[in-house]
Amino acid sequence: MSFILVSYALILIYNIIKGKKAMHMLQQNLYNENNRYEKWLDNNLKTAYVNLDLVALLFLAIACLINNSYSKVCVILALIVYVIGAFQIRARDKKEQVKKPLVITARVKRLLVTSTIIFLIPLGIYLTSHPYQYFSLFMLGLYTTLSYSVVLVAKIVNTPVEKLVYRKYYRRATKKLKSMNHLKVVGITGSYGKTSSKNILASVLNTRYITRPTPKNLNTEYGLMITINNHLDKFDEVLIAEMGAYVPGEIRTLCNMVHPQYGILTRIGTAHLETFGSQENIQKTKFELIESLPVDGIAILNKDDPWQTSYKLKNKVKVVWIGIDAKDADVVAQNIECTGKGSKFDIVFKGDKKKYPFETRLLGNHNIYNILASVALGKSLGMKIEELQQGVRQIKRIEHRLELKDLGYMYMLDDAYNSNPTGAKEALEVLKKMPGKRIVVTPGMIELGKDQEEYNREFGRQIASVADEVILIGKNLTKPIQEGLKEKKFKEDHIYILNDVTKAFHLIEELAGKEKVYALFENDLPDNYNE
Repeated sequence: MSFILVSYALILIYNIIKGKKAMHMLQQNLYNENNRYEKWLDNNLKTAYVNLDLVALLFLAIACLINNSYSKVCVILALIVYVIGAFQIRARDKKEQVKKPLVITARVKRLLVTSTIIFLIPLGIYLTSHPYQYFSLFMLGLYTTLSYSVVLVAKIVNTPVEKLVYRKYYRRATKKLKSMNHLKVVGITGSYGKTSSKNILASVLNTRYITRPTPKNLNTEYGLMITINNHLDKFDEVLIAEMGAYVPGEIRTLCNMVHPQYGILTRIGTAHLETFGSQENIQKTKFELIESLPVDGIAILNKDDPWQTSYKLKNKVKVVWIGIDAKDADVVAQNIECTGKGSKFDIVFKGDKKKYPFETRLLGNHNIYNILASVALGKSLGMKIEELQQGVRQIKRIEHRLELKDLGYMYMLDDAYNSNPTGAKEALEVLKKMPGKRIVVTPGMIELGKDQEEYNREFGRQIASVADEVILIGKNLTKPIQEGLKEKKFKEDHIYILNDVTKAFHLIEELAGKEKVYALFENDLPDNYNE
């Protein structure tokens, strides 16, 4: 085997090692939906392009330019740099905490094929023209240096194929839905609380109906298609479709696919404000679900949410209002008691003076709102009070959504998923009610647009009035929280800054002593935000 082919193989191996990270970031950024991956590249130029690759590329460029007996020496030096770089990447990957690893889906496999073809172009140059052997190596080195961009190019090249795949599975899903005339379809959307609301509703309705919720947080078109094509059974009676969106129009697109007869809006807030552009755009987008419902449909809305009460509906649909503060709502929660074991409360229905007791393992008013919505819809579908009470009692604690865990040396309030200003404030209210030492662990909040720093600064102020100790994850991203804490004169020696959330567990164990500790883990940023 020739020296050039061996060199080519070694550089290609390095490229595979590096390219895995690039593919992971593309997947984490939803395959560049709404230019998310491009924005990540803009914010992480050093990570993507400034590394040992540049040194190796320089040696390959020299080899290409001089094109003589010393070129081989330059290539060998480049290969040494690539070997060192490969070991560096492997060492970093072992050390780095990956919350959600790269998932090798069919789409990723297609991207890998296209990327491989792109990287084979320099080999073709070499095989067809040996005088350009060093030029072909330089081209491969350039592709390697730009591997984060090459992955994006592969995604663009694959766009026509992905459209064909999308149409195939879309037609299959819509055809299957049309064949199930008996199926009740419930859509759930909102700025936050969608997954919790979906799981709670499934638990409540399951006492009477065979219910199929979308798995985990699959709330996009592809997620709904996967649910319908792979999970929906002919015996299912209710499909609960969680619906997410980053820009206006996305909820309407999802509704056009599944045609919900019932809709639940969780709270409307500032989540993904950066991509929506304004709070008004968020409000309109969430109401796309309600305005897609048929005349004989039912909408469950929150009367304590000013973004819902202020909206003027453009269609005629029956609206059932829920509330805690709004005593004139159709379904109201009263006498709420929160303990370390869960919550107890009464529900009052408009026109019925009786108070019905409910109990749940869940904590926080935001979960009470989700339960109210589920009870309101269940009652509208004809379920008995006893069935509703049983459904609420059997709700399991929802993973990473203010989930209480006994770890022996501490009680962990795991609220790691998708933090937002309203949810974070409510989580702090729950922590405030807990006896013993109170600790907050957080990297802050993201995707809140131009006001993100102020939201995090206010979060710091709120933490100062609740926590005894604060552990911040990431020095740079948490600067506004640090400022908010200092504004409230929070003791600096009680603020700890780490780069890895796993280290927080060891630190809490040290801080615990003999006291009972309640630690709120608020938000867990995806891997593309690691510092």
